[in-house]
Amino acid sequence: MELYTYEELKDFVDRCVRCPLSQTRNHPVMGRGNLKSPILFIAEGPGRTEDQSGIPFTGRSGQVFDRLLSGIQMSREDVYITNIVKCHPPGNRDPLPAEQEACMPYLKYETLLLRPKIIVCLGRIAAQRIIRPDYRITKEHGTFICRKNVYLTSVYHPSAILRDERKFPEAQDDFFAIKKWLSENA
Repeated sequence: MELYTYEELKDFVDRCVRCPLSQTRNHPVMGRGNLKSPILFIAEGPGRTEDQSGIPFTGRSGQVFDRLLSGIQMSREDVYITNIVKCHPPGNRDPLPAEQEACMPYLKYETLLLRPKIIVCLGRIAAQRIIRPDYRITKEHGTFICRKNVYLTSVYHPSAILRDERKFPEAQDDFFAIKKWLSENA
């Protein structure tokens, strides 16, 4: 297998036409952050603001994400964040299985380049794709499993917190558990 650099992978994503989302996007949204981070955050797909900027988590959800990170004395410079699909689904709908499948090679390669110690799924869609199809975010968020020497967990998606602020303390607890896991294992 030929190895590509992050820049080469980003170029593939920028030119991608593997699914119909490429026809409606403004900008593909490649992951961003610290390429040497032990922690990889994965959400389902970019929103409207991200589609405009080409940068993950720049909208109101990004502000919630930043609050959660700062609560554990971390910032975006300490982590890497990406999405399963790299293009914004129209109407902010969930990405279709075929769209997710089209982008999986990019996500797998990002993961290979980063070699994280822990992957944190942001929300139900990401958890069901990355951890297991019947994953129940409301019951299982904050739990850890190990697969291929990488620990997997999930937290509420920041947009879910925007819709129900009562989820913020639970998400905060999950972030504290992630920080604790990192301090003990990374």
